[in-house]
Formats: sequence, structure tokens, C-alpha cells
Amino acid sequence: MVSAGAVLLLLAQVTTRDVHAIETIAREMILVDAATGTVLAEKEPDERMPPSSMSKLMTLYVAFELLRDGKLRLEDSFRVSEKAWRMGGSKMWVQVDTKVTVEELLKGIIIQSGNDACIVLAEGISGSEEAFAELLNKRAKEIGLAHSHFKNATGWPDPDHYMTARDLAILAYHLVNDFPDFYRVFSEKSYTYNKITQGNRNPLLYNYAGGDGLKTGHTEEAGYGLTASAIRDGRRLILVVNGLAGVNERARETERLLDIGFNEFKNYFIFKAGERVYDMPVWLGTSDVVPAVVPNDIVVTLPKRASKSVSIRVVAPGPAHAPVAKDSKIAKLVISAPDFGPIESKLVAGASVEEVSGFGRIGPAISRLFSGD
Repeated sequence: MVSAGAVLLLLAQVTTRDVHAIETIAREMILVDAATGTVLAEKEPDERMPPSSMSKLMTLYVAFELLRDGKLRLEDSFRVSEKAWRMGGSKMWVQVDTKVTVEELLKGIIIQSGNDACIVLAEGISGSEEAFAELLNKRAKEIGLAHSHFKNATGWPDPDHYMTARDLAILAYHLVNDFPDFYRVFSEKSYTYNKITQGNRNPLLYNYAGGDGLKTGHTEEAGYGLTASAIRDGRRLILVVNGLAGVNERARETERLLDIGFNEFKNYFIFKAGERVYDMPVWLGTSDVVPAVVPNDIVVTLPKRASKSVSIRVVAPGPAHAPVAKDSKIAKLVISAPDFGPIESKLVAGASVEEVSGFGRIGPAISRLFSGD
């Protein structure tokens, strides 16, 4: 299985060469294969943008971490301040001076997009929304959101509150993979609190096969956005769109882009972890060669039309010099195809090779002298 670190590295660096060939009416967009981190399509993925309610995904991430680490419990309850009660925009409809459990607040944020719920949670965790925003910024940097800054817990418009489509995709990846039990709540279609039932605004839950979660957003400045995830036949895609004109346009464009990702691309298993790819010559070693192996499974996402034109080559600096330690990097594997890549993966020594000593060095030295190496 590809490691989380490898996926996030790919998300930052590896794209198909024709990512701009997939056009979109969205102002910002990125489409990613979640297993490999390969960017299938993008448009202004690193432009700062108002994330609107999609920003609440970071609030949820911090809460999920605290729950996982035992610093917060679902049954804990927080008092509703007047600030939270008066908050405008989408609401959970909490009542001032009442207490609401963390579990209720999470559902109020995920399903109902409650701004009031976000503030109650932020104040309960950090004492104030301002202090909570500092926590958001700290954790965002630590998980690789390089171009995001938070001023509040809700995504309420503020010139200093911004994210990028790429950062939202990275955040979505973390939520899906780090917190599978909590992620299931994103697929719930409605939630009732205070005798008020509200439906989930994510259109994929109702009309798209495999759509299972994450978050919509909308403000006048941001337009209509969606950070979405869908899974088909075990393959998950993550999509971020923003700057669309309305809810219907958002739904149509999201479905169209996901269809392209599922129908035109496929994941191909290339090598299994530990598989020998190449025998690397060893100079002055107790063995003449050392197996070069892949440390992790290698799975690549390719356009289906390019799958028969894959190029796989080993790049090595020359013979390895003994001693060679097991699992040390000795070469790299380069995989490419038309309109794709390249993807590089290190190759490591599958065994240790000791250095020969004394008279054992003379024969190889003479051989190397006359060979001109």
C-alpha cells in the first residue's frame, strides 16, 4: 500500500502533463487519485481563495484529532455563548446558555454546516474563537497546508482567511484516511436538532454513485464550492471546485469531473514491496551484486489510452561500493508514459554486502584498472 507521506508528496509534485486539457467552468479546481496522489486535472490549484464553509473541514480535523488522542470526548458538552447564538449564515439552531454535546456539534457542522456549532466547539476547545484559529493555523502547517491561513472556525469572509484548492485536497485526504470512523458521518443525509431537521447540502450523496462525503461552501465572494470524495470499485477520487455560479452548476460540474476521473484513468499495480527490480553490481564486496528492490508497493495512475506505452527504467550512478547496508538507497526507478509523469521511486538494497579486505581487494582492483572503470 502506498504510504500517506508518499501520497501527499505526489499530490504536491506529480501531475499528468495534460492536466489543463480537462477544462472546467470552475474558477479553481483540482482532481486527485487518493491512492497514488496523482493530480489528474487542475485549474489554479495554488491560488488563494475564500474557502467559505469548506474551511470547516479544518475545524473538524482538529476536533477529530483531539477525540482520537483522548483529549476530547463525544459526550463532553459545551455551553452556547451569545456570540455563537447570534452568528449568522447557516445554523444548527443552538440556544444561548444551553449545553450541546461534542457529538451533536460535529453532526451540526458536518451535516447542517452550522456556523453557530463551529463557534461553540471552538470556544469549548480553546476558550475563544481567536485562540482556536491560532490552533488551526498551527496544525495546518504541520500537516502540509502550505498556503492556508485561518481567522475563524467557520470560513466567514475575512481577507486574511484563505485556502487553496490543493490544500483542501490534502486536508480531505487526511480526513478520509486518518479518521475513517468519523468520516462516515459525512455520508449522513440529514440531522435533527432542537426539533429542526436539515438535509446535507452535498449533492453527491443523492445523485452520484459512490459519492460519500466532505463539504460544500458558498459566499458571495467565493461563489459555490465543494470539496468532494467518491469511491468506485475500491478506487477513491478527491475533487475540489470553487467559484461556480449556483448549486445546480456545482452539482453538474462535480459529477462531470468525477466521471472523467473514473472513466478515463485507471490505477496500475507495477511492483510489490520487496520485489527485486535490478541486480546492482558491487565493487569490492563479498558479493558481486546486490538486489535492488522497491521498498513500497508501486501503483501508478495512468490515462487508460497510455497504459500500453509505459516506460520503466532504472537509473543508477554505477556500481555500488561496499559495504552496502540493507535498505540503503542504491538507485531509482523512473516510470513514465505519454502525457504522464514521470514518477520516481527509490530502489534500496535488498541485502547487506560486506567489504572484502586484504588480498581479496587486489583481484577486483586489477580487473577494474584494465577495464577502464
